[in-house]
Amino acid sequence: MNAISERVVLGKATRRLIPFLFILYVVAYLDRVNVGFAKLQMGRALHLSDTVFGAGMGIFFLGYFLFEVPSNLILERVGARRWIARIMISWGLIAMAMLFTRDKASFYGLRFLLGLAEAGFFPGIILYLTYWFTAAERARVVALFMTAGTISQVIGSPLSGLLLTVNGHGLAGWQWLFLLEGLPAVLLGFVVLAYLPDGPQTARWLSADEKAWILGRLEAERQSRIQRHFTLREAFTHPAVWLFCLLYFTLALTSYGITFWLPQIIQKAFHLGKEQTAQVGWLAAIPYIAATVGMVLIGMHSDRTRERRWHVTLSALTACVGLVLSALLHSPVPILLAFTVATLGVWGMLGPFWGLTTAFLGSAAAAGGIALINSVGNLGGFVGPYVMGWLRDTTHSFAVGLLALAGTIFLGGLLALIVRREPLSDQAAVSIDERDALLASPSSDAGG
Repeated sequence: MNAISERVVLGKATRRLIPFLFILYVVAYLDRVNVGFAKLQMGRALHLSDTVFGAGMGIFFLGYFLFEVPSNLILERVGARRWIARIMISWGLIAMAMLFTRDKASFYGLRFLLGLAEAGFFPGIILYLTYWFTAAERARVVALFMTAGTISQVIGSPLSGLLLTVNGHGLAGWQWLFLLEGLPAVLLGFVVLAYLPDGPQTARWLSADEKAWILGRLEAERQSRIQRHFTLREAFTHPAVWLFCLLYFTLALTSYGITFWLPQIIQKAFHLGKEQTAQVGWLAAIPYIAATVGMVLIGMHSDRTRERRWHVTLSALTACVGLVLSALLHSPVPILLAFTVATLGVWGMLGPFWGLTTAFLGSAAAAGGIALINSVGNLGGFVGPYVMGWLRDTTHSFAVGLLALAGTIFLGGLLALIVRREPLSDQAAVSIDERDALLASPSSDAGG
């Protein structure tokens, strides 16, 4: 198949899959983090402290952690279409049920169940993309897909702020928020059953030759990386996989520490009243606009240069600088600009990070390995919001918590430099770093 046909087939797969998966992730991410906006009313209405709310925000990730690896293994067994549909319908119903929260216990319980229900969605999609795209293309594709996380905030922040102003039929604004933002997940779950193929082999919009070409190039990549082909057991015990877990832990801790508390920080910085939730929503969207653009550009540059580690590290350092400035500044507009820099850096890490990890794992380990990294790493999503809430209650300020986030993401940037090997081409298994090491080694030779 020539280069023009290659562009046609990959373009077809990208157009058919990425916009749809993008919409699914927008809904998933919005249902996960809209509690940060709900807190603007919910905390006062239910008399929940910042510490309790931080724990409730984060307890989602405990349920997520418990079921994520089993979920991805089930997806491989029963197929992406049915399992992703199950995930969406169940999480949508629980997201809507959040309107019945009455106290600390019900808040914790529903957030935990939401994590159980959604577990496996994100790593399942990352795994699903490995059924279609080679490692050399994956940072760009993952970055395009993951811009849904930032776009959900661009759309969801103003929407959530406006929904908080709705009252009627016995429901407060925060209850309407959970009801109306949870419903799309249920509806889209049924759309998944009708639209999403399990893989290239079941895609009705591909010809037989196109299916064979996609599957053939993926198999060729697997064969070229045979020396790096981990079994599932090896992936669970390999030090590099646990290094990825720790790196992603720092990323998740920082990103959710920002996401869940940004509405409260903006409300305080701009001295907005409890009835001005719409203004909070519009202001909170600004950092995510920059993050969306940054994610795509950084992911594209990472693919073009076939380099991952420094893209992760430099993005982490950018986030660190933004968080330090947000903690030290006192004027509202500079604080918002500092958060814009921080969010651009944190979300800019994601495309290169997942490009690096999926290239490292062989196909036998991909389902469990991706889920392990995402589930263990996302425990940072529990720690970040909880620590921010506890420090807010303790110090009556967000500054100390923001400095803690800055130190955490700085550590993540350093960890990325420890990773030394990353096969980025579907033409060869040797990465840039491996090539340099081989050229420098006196014992290396040109033999296969």
